[in-house]
Amino acid sequence: MYKSFRRLFPIKIWALLAVATGLASPVHAQELNAKVTINRSQISNTTEAVFEALQNALTAFINERQWTGMKYEDYERINCTFSITLKTYSETDNSFTGTLQVQSTRPIYNSNYSTTVFNFQDENFNFSFQQFDQLDFRPEQVDNNLTAVLAYYAYLIIGLDMDTMAPLGGSNVLQMAMDVVNNSQNLGYTGWKAFDNDRNRFAIINDYLDGAMEPFRQMEYQYHRLGLDRMTENADTARAAITKSLELLKQAHDQKTMSALPVIFTDIKRDELVNIYSGKGTAEEREKVYNIVFAINASQSNYWEKLRK
Repeated sequence: MYKSFRRLFPIKIWALLAVATGLASPVHAQELNAKVTINRSQISNTTEAVFEALQNALTAFINERQWTGMKYEDYERINCTFSITLKTYSETDNSFTGTLQVQSTRPIYNSNYSTTVFNFQDENFNFSFQQFDQLDFRPEQVDNNLTAVLAYYAYLIIGLDMDTMAPLGGSNVLQMAMDVVNNSQNLGYTGWKAFDNDRNRFAIINDYLDGAMEPFRQMEYQYHRLGLDRMTENADTARAAITKSLELLKQAHDQKTMSALPVIFTDIKRDELVNIYSGKGTAEEREKVYNIVFAINASQSNYWEKLRK
């Protein structure tokens, strides 16, 4: 079996069920393989040491912590990146402002191809950090915005990855991300509040857990597991499964038109969809996909036109 095909047989099923039922897996291992980068080009006249310490501390915090009760082998860890662009730094109160780009990928069965599962820019990554800080996170008592934001995205990445492996497979872990949101309401930082905008941390996880958006999460499984993972077996059958999954995407969009999730998904998958459909399958199939994605995300119309060719 292709080693990068994660969490399925035989022990992988137990690990997935352990999270779904709230049971602890008998063996623990870290879930994430994260690369942290820091762009500090907008900040001058400051010693490099604090930025190096920040990058090292964040890398260790994300990669060395065991986030769930699941068992992961080293080769099964989820590849992800946390790209930080710092805008300001105050040595007076050790405060930082900036943005955070988070991306995660998933290997496709029996291939060398990895697909992007999540890619999102958080515009409000503001926090405090001192050079020798030891980062910690307690889910029941959130008192640090830096670790709260990182924990939120760690849970989100793991939960979404699990959704691609089993129908609604990441529900319990996604709920952990929502718990972080709920326990961060009094931190005094932007990004956690309901209704601030449709792309803050609250809005993203609230939509994932909204019953009206369940077709979106079912789509993630059908698109990846029934579609991409079977592309090397039979491309036509796999493409048909992807087309069917996009009907669920349309259903989710129709049920909650203000949700940003379908737009984010089509932004992430635009090149992949062009590769899947351009010059392949039937004209009817390509037209159906074009109509779905154009209605959701007209801003990518230049890409969608390629679907018809």
